Amino acid sequence: MNSKISQFQHEFVEFVPEKIEDGILYISISYATAIHRCACGCGQEVVTPLSPTDWKIVFDGKSVSLDPSIGNWSFDCQSHYFIRANRVLWCDQWSKERIDLGRARDSVRKESYHRLLASQTHDKQAAVKPAELPASGSSGILNRIRNLWPF
Repeated sequence: MNSKISQFQHEFVEFVPEKIEDGILYISISYATAIHRCACGCGQEVVTPLSPTDWKIVFDGKSVSLDPSIGNWSFDCQSHYFIRANRVLWCDQWSKERIDLGRARDSVRKESYHRLLASQTHDKQAAVKPAELPASGSSGILNRIRNLWPF
């Protein structure tokens, strides 16, 4: 087992390299993903998808931060930390109950986001439906235009 990592270097890449090195946070904007080896030193690869319902990355021109925290609940180590300005900030270990509650909260948040997104898409589609033309007996400019191109 390697020692804990206290700081990451970041590297922007298009593709994740075959060999992931300790202490480097690889970020692929093209694939909206960041990957690194667990900061506890266990060697597990940690994948953090970047999306409105997963992780967000902040690059200030010098350092990188990931939000929310990284909870490696499916690993034996169950490490829990933030990456802030390339530094590892360790968090308390969570109980199984707290992990389950966190996962349930994440699931509800994702479902709500996707429901809202679907609703907004449906509203936009409804807004762009073409207006019906008046019946052929109607008068006015629309009727004159309609008569130029009989349907």
